[in-house]
Amino acid sequence: MDRHIQAPLKKEDIDSLKSGDYVYITGTIYVARDAAHKRMDDLLNKGQKLPIELQDNIIYYMGPSPAREGRPIGSAGPTTASRMDKYAPKLLDLGLRGMIGKGKRSAAVKEAIVRNGCVYFAAVGGAGAIISKAITSSEVVAYDDLGTEAIRKLNVVDFPCIVIIDKEGNDLYETAIEEYRQE
Repeated sequence: MDRHIQAPLKKEDIDSLKSGDYVYITGTIYVARDAAHKRMDDLLNKGQKLPIELQDNIIYYMGPSPAREGRPIGSAGPTTASRMDKYAPKLLDLGLRGMIGKGKRSAAVKEAIVRNGCVYFAAVGGAGAIISKAITSSEVVAYDDLGTEAIRKLNVVDFPCIVIIDKEGNDLYETAIEEYRQE
């Protein structure tokens, strides 16, 4: 089913999403990868405030290429989500409601998704140039010294992705294999 939702996420939108849904996100999302997640984790371990508000927000695991003239961002394809698995449960427990990446997630992340009523989306790997067309603005908001791994605030319109793990813990990577075997 094709769905259009707003970011930051609303509980009723998350509640209605099912694993396998095609989703188009409009609104504000954040970008953070490995190095930014490590820094955020270090801040949390010291009891300090994060540089972004997590509540109801989405983090996209992506490191953009340089923007071409007249564009807010270059190619913007997803990176492998499992690299953030050691940090994700803590962020979900603090109010993060969505993550966008590619690939499978750990059991601990799935448990945190269910515990917190969150969602994991996948963007199509290898389609970064196409995905970037949904990004209308990009602004570095923290850790500028990390270059492409800085935390960015993106405004997006109809950002395409697929629900992989819904709030019930249904995982498209697992259910699709079972459906294929039954055919």
